[in-house]
Amino acid sequence: MSHRHLLVALLLGATAAAPAGAIETEGRKELDRLDRCREVVEEMTSVKEGIPLDFLRKSECVIVIPGLKKAALGVGGRMGWGAAVCRTHHGIGPWGAPLMMSLKGGSIGVQIGGQSSDIVLLVMDPKGIDRLLSNKFTLGADATIAAGPVGRAVEAGTDATLHAEILSYSRSRGLFAGLSLEGASLAQDKKANLLIYGEALSSRDVLLNPHRDIPSPAIGLVDTLERLSPLSR
Repeated sequence: MSHRHLLVALLLGATAAAPAGAIETEGRKELDRLDRCREVVEEMTSVKEGIPLDFLRKSECVIVIPGLKKAALGVGGRMGWGAAVCRTHHGIGPWGAPLMMSLKGGSIGVQIGGQSSDIVLLVMDPKGIDRLLSNKFTLGADATIAAGPVGRAVEAGTDATLHAEILSYSRSRGLFAGLSLEGASLAQDKKANLLIYGEALSSRDVLLNPHRDIPSPAIGLVDTLERLSPLSR
């Protein structure tokens, strides 16, 4: 099925299970989420104190969680939803289709305060990809994570940063801020993926399948990654 018809077909097929208005609202929410992921990538790489393009180009996968918010319950807990995109062909091919993701729990404290933060995680190591392909994993326990160096001071990164499986970047109130993401869990957002793709798929079949069509709502995000971090690295 063409990527242009994936979302439409699902919306039509799901009308028997839920009111049309509810389905349209859910579909619009996921479209907005993917477009917001695109905006976050563009904005956090376009400023000199932002994510270094050299690191983006070396990454195997990118996970974007726009608008991570404080949870209503729990001390320091936060929750957010976004998407992950990986390079195909064992990390040397073009960017593939996105996997809708959720990030929840953990002691996630914003060092400079703020109610909402945009998060970008760069998966730098094949081991990090293996974690991403599981149904759920915990940052800091199942995968090593470190705050990524920003701006042009890439050489200032510590050994721990340069050897971490995942590098984290966060922005709160327009400023790049430090976040402690250890203890937070990342998982596939199965409901959103079902809505986008029209069928239940494994993380591997979405992220690493070079033949998977890019859903039309995600074309902007994938095109942005291709422009900022093309095939030749």
